[in-house]
This record gives sequence, structure tokens and C-alpha cells, in this order.
Amino acid sequence: MARNPLIGAWRLVLLELRSNGEVVYPVGRDAVGLLIYGPEGHLSQQLMRPGRAPFASGDQLAGTPEEIRTAFEGYLAYGGTYDVDEAHATVTHNLTCCLFPKWMGTSRKHHYKLSGSRLILSPPTLLVAGHLLDALLIWERLPPA
Repeated sequence: MARNPLIGAWRLVLLELRSNGEVVYPVGRDAVGLLIYGPEGHLSQQLMRPGRAPFASGDQLAGTPEEIRTAFEGYLAYGGTYDVDEAHATVTHNLTCCLFPKWMGTSRKHHYKLSGSRLILSPPTLLVAGHLLDALLIWERLPPA
């Protein structure tokens, strides 16, 4: 059996959402992220708007409604397992934990393309602020720590 080409850690290079020629950067043009595909079939993905303000209280459970909303809107995280279909160039993320409750227990099929040290992912269409948007994520392979 061939080695899974996705195994490893990846750093986010670009996250864009597109609709009718318009491009949106949901967590900013300078978003940061980490995607890990483990050899045992587990995955973890974190996406974040950099420079998020800390809660004034310093207590993660005592933020103001505005602080909580800003923190939530500037971060997306999930984990679970994954399955690769190299013949169709897809990877399915099976979510067992997720910041966005609606995705809990779902499977999200992404089309992928490998180009040198880059991984290009096209996840399913997203509903954001009432609009259907197509996402594009570009990741760069990280060297071993």
C-alpha cells in the first residue's frame, strides 16, 4: 500500500471564500492555521484571525458578549478522523469535535491537489451570513519539528 501523501503538519497560506466573482477573507487576509493529518487516520484543523484581543477579565469563561462573539467569529477548529480517496483526489473529514456545533458528527468531503510542498483543499460549499460560498484553502507542508 502506498504511503498517504497527506500525512504531516501543514501551515495555512491562504483562506478565501468566493461567490459570484467576489472574494471574502472570513478571518482576514493574514489568517493563520494548522492542519495535521496523522498516520493513524486522525486530523486536527485550526484557523484563526491573528491579533484577536484577549478578554479584559483574563477569565476565558467571563468574557463580555462582544468579546465572546469576536473570539468565536475569528476562530474555527475541528478534529476527528479522515479518509483519503486518491483515485478521486478527495479527503473526507469525519468530525468528532468542532467549534461550530452544526458540523458535529458530520463528514465533509474536500477535493485536494498536491503541488510541490503545497496542499490545495476545496471543501464543500459553506453557508456564511446567509450566502453560499465556495472555499479555497492553500496549505504548505511544515518540516518535522
